[in-house]
Amino acid sequence: MKRYAIIAIALLSATAAFAQVQGDPVDGNTNARQLGIDTAQQDLKEVSVDKFEQEGYWRASISSDSGFISSRLFEGSPAGKVPIPEEADLGIPDAHVLGARVDFLRRGHASFTLSPAHPIPIEGITKTISVWAAGRNYNHKLNILIQDYFGRTFELALGTLNFQGWKKLTVAIPPQAEDGRNGIVQRNYHYNNDLGIKVLGFRVDCDPSETFGTYYLYLDDLRAVTDIFAENSRDSDDMADAW
Repeated sequence: MKRYAIIAIALLSATAAFAQVQGDPVDGNTNARQLGIDTAQQDLKEVSVDKFEQEGYWRASISSDSGFISSRLFEGSPAGKVPIPEEADLGIPDAHVLGARVDFLRRGHASFTLSPAHPIPIEGITKTISVWAAGRNYNHKLNILIQDYFGRTFELALGTLNFQGWKKLTVAIPPQAEDGRNGIVQRNYHYNNDLGIKVLGFRVDCDPSETFGTYYLYLDDLRAVTDIFAENSRDSDDMADAW
């Protein structure tokens, strides 16, 4: 009898353990539902930041100790570029690329910048920024300069220009810190009417071993993937803090 009692107790324990294991997915489903809520609170959209179509809008600069630089627009376009569907029927000009020419004076550490006439704002909360580049297979590094909600400047690496022809370079914007003050801040949680970052331009850090002769760089189609959920969910009857 004792043997049967032990077996019965073991079976009951196994059944309870199985029921507990079967019950675990409830928490998993809860987490999945929460994840669904978080995902639902995003409205991701690809937007055009600048197509490099305005003559004189971008300016190039380099230290006079390093060399000379000039920039201008050229007709052309990367073969692999796919238009944004929402812009297909808007008739937005897209026939030019931005070119920069650098004539180095000597080898050594050097960098040059390409800056717009004024900072370019990006709507919503930016997730990624991309640009097409043709860097003539040099080991120079392309960086993008941005300004956050507090007006602080940050530099993000788009990649090394060691490839032939055109290539799309993309960088992800680090998520905002939970305290709302550290890192790249894109949003003040108290308001929904002042969001995002601004593009301040590009900086190219040159490989010292390749800072000789003439260097050419071409850029096209600066874009961003941005979350516009907060902008689309504003209350129409909210008050404006502008007094």
